[in-house]
Amino acid sequence: MSLISYITQIHFGYGSVDKLQDECDRLSIKRPLIVTDAGVRLAGIVDVILQKLNNPTNIGVFDKTPPNPNEHVIRDAVQVYRAGKHDGIIAVGGGSSIDLAKGVAVCSQHDGPLRSFALIEDGASRITAATAPVIAVPTTAGTGSEVGRGAILILDDGRKVGIISPHVVPKSAICDPALTVKLPPMLTAATGMDAIAHCIETFLSPSFNPPADGIALDGLRRGWANIEQATHDGNDLNARLNMMSASMQGALAFQKGLGCVHSLSHSLGGINPQLHHGTLNAIFLPAVVEFNRTASTVIQEDKLSRLAQAMAIDGANAVIPALEQMIKRLGLPTGLKQLGVTESQFEKIIDGALADHSHKTNPREASRDDYSKMLASSI
Repeated sequence: MSLISYITQIHFGYGSVDKLQDECDRLSIKRPLIVTDAGVRLAGIVDVILQKLNNPTNIGVFDKTPPNPNEHVIRDAVQVYRAGKHDGIIAVGGGSSIDLAKGVAVCSQHDGPLRSFALIEDGASRITAATAPVIAVPTTAGTGSEVGRGAILILDDGRKVGIISPHVVPKSAICDPALTVKLPPMLTAATGMDAIAHCIETFLSPSFNPPADGIALDGLRRGWANIEQATHDGNDLNARLNMMSASMQGALAFQKGLGCVHSLSHSLGGINPQLHHGTLNAIFLPAVVEFNRTASTVIQEDKLSRLAQAMAIDGANAVIPALEQMIKRLGLPTGLKQLGVTESQFEKIIDGALADHSHKTNPREASRDDYSKMLASSI
């Protein structure tokens, strides 16, 4: 088990969940609210968390996190937080639960609707150190939200936006791969491709951040080498550990920015909140990497060749075919049609993608026509 301090404090490894009470004590959290979802609670993971904590009478549980958290649910959770006089949050679950917890941490301590804190509404400056402390305990290996500075949430008006600030980063992340062992195969695959997408897209982002690039490449190496084994044999402890590391590393790295994969998946996820974010990222990844092949920053630094090296495949030209083949081998949907998405939705998807914060950090600026071509390639 390791203690890592990079962006936030991370307890990583099997048995690290035992550090939960120590982290509550360090952060002076005496009345935590556990934010989770019904599936995680049904799986018995909330019971495991409760066993690690003292004074159970002071602990509240909010288990109504939806697949894509929205402003309405945040209001409900804030009401529970305030009514219970809680002083911190323990987020237990995948990215949805952790992002919901971040939204509650902000909105419970600041006045104004959720949209006033959205990055695209210039809301970052409105988020202060008064934000409630969050301890994140991921139960999936994909989003890396446990170490991220943002939360992706759906506003009342239907926009899926980023709430981004250094104050949103969880004060502590407890990454115990044992909590992912019971994750179903298709969810393992979809969340795993989310982690891989993070590592690839942040590495391709043109911002100068060599440490983030190194973390992304190592995360990609671990994720690519272990995603199939973790999917097909969920009890493989080494594969689970490496997938959780890939997830964490992807999010540590994407502080430098993402790109069109995420601007598209954020937009489409806002239009249809039932669609899984990681699955959308997997579908969009080949088309976006192809679009970015002609970006000068990618060519000058030969980034595709470095991706290929991390993936242990034969050169830059093999990257896109390898991605397409991996998605098929994992049994994930290979096109948007399989998810019920139609061409009639393209214009609305493009509107959202152009407004998304990830659009601005893609290595090549995408026009409306470019997005239309990427969607057509992904249909």
